[in-house]
Amino acid sequence: MNRSGPFQLIAHRGNAREYPENTLPAFASALGLGVCLLELDVHLSADAVPVVIHDHELMRTTGHAGTVFDLRWDELARLSACEPQRFGERFRGTRIPQLTDVLALLQGRSEVTVFVEIKRASLARFGHEQVVARVLDAQRPAHAQCVVISFDLAAVRRARELGGMRIGWVLPQYDAHSRLECEALQPEFLFCDHEQLPPSGVLWHGPWQWAIYEVESLPLALSLSARGALYIETMAVNEMSEALHAPDDRARTPRRGA
Repeated sequence: MNRSGPFQLIAHRGNAREYPENTLPAFASALGLGVCLLELDVHLSADAVPVVIHDHELMRTTGHAGTVFDLRWDELARLSACEPQRFGERFRGTRIPQLTDVLALLQGRSEVTVFVEIKRASLARFGHEQVVARVLDAQRPAHAQCVVISFDLAAVRRARELGGMRIGWVLPQYDAHSRLECEALQPEFLFCDHEQLPPSGVLWHGPWQWAIYEVESLPLALSLSARGALYIETMAVNEMSEALHAPDDRARTPRRGA
């Protein structure tokens, strides 16, 4: 992953500000904007197909009652993941993708990396062995371009054991206990909500790279970069990309450790 500028953007569920999250249009838009790092969420369907959706409950993203776990893939494929409460009918017909559908966008794009977040609700429903194995199998053609991440430590450990995957832990808290877990796990990436961080100070040093999420403004992103965050995850992909590459570079290099 080549670095340009003070940090790199990760498209959180694709360009999710302008398109329904975790859909092919959202991911294609992010790539079209020049963002080469994507983050997505994976659950298993009733017949154990890895599908790209954040909530296991379907109402918010599809307007359909029930859960991902209730329906087979052929049933989920008929739903419209158009986020009707946010977009109305504008994106009616946009489908829930399989993980393999999103990874197909990577063909001929070796510069693109995808962070695949395994959701805890699926782990609780189907068990770590089945979920991790199914996700690793689905991403096999793009193995080198994928990083398995999760809040669940056992899931990322299992991904490394089964597939030799690069892994990332999504921190539940930025505290002494989590730091000990990080030292034991030695992941390639650590993800953290910026609101979980202390207000100042350099981020923990280690063999990992930091990816800080829920970031919506360039000043915040720059301050996090100065503290040690190489990656900034955002849904506001277009706005953040434009701000990052604007010709006015004033105040773009805050003092490290501020």
